[in-house]
Amino acid sequence: MNTTAAVIGYDGLATTPGIITVYRFNQVTREYLSSAVEYLAEGVGIPANSCTDAPPEGMKGKAVTRNAENTAWQLVPDHRGDTVYLKSTGQAFVVSLPGDYSEDVTTQAPLTIYDKWDGSAWVTDTAAQHAADVAVAEQQKATLLAAAQETISLWQTDLLLGTITDENRLKLIAWRQYMEDVSAVDVDHAPGLTWPPKPE
Repeated sequence: MNTTAAVIGYDGLATTPGIITVYRFNQVTREYLSSAVEYLAEGVGIPANSCTDAPPEGMKGKAVTRNAENTAWQLVPDHRGDTVYLKSTGQAFVVSLPGDYSEDVTTQAPLTIYDKWDGSAWVTDTAAQHAADVAVAEQQKATLLAAAQETISLWQTDLLLGTITDENRLKLIAWRQYMEDVSAVDVDHAPGLTWPPKPE
């Protein structure tokens, strides 16, 4: 095996054939992968995504990457595995590439789905939160009234036909009162509303 060291010319091609140690890096992240000994024939360059200068020693919290110009190694912050939140939506995702956090994310988690980023912190949009609470309460009110109406429908028919029993008449009165009480609940005070108890 030829143990002569290859000589690389200014054009990046071997002027003297031989072996050379190259240092490979990832095509996308440009992170250092491994070293290898390559044989270069005259007029041949080193493999793509590699260089001939050795990378520096890595350190905790840093990734060894090749710069965009492919002229030097650099140590960049390595936040892979960290959870960050988009400032525009609050959506969470896990960092998967080396490098600094981008300007459009923060490591601060929003406290509610109604939080908006104000430039330095999450601030809850209380108006949006209240509107959502009111919408939930309105739906709850409609559900309770529909269930109550279903309960009394047969009694109402019996009442119209004059065939209702005294016991069912009292139940009908109690449930009608319950429906009035439910209708009277002011959903604008949501959340934390107290709904009337159903009749026995």
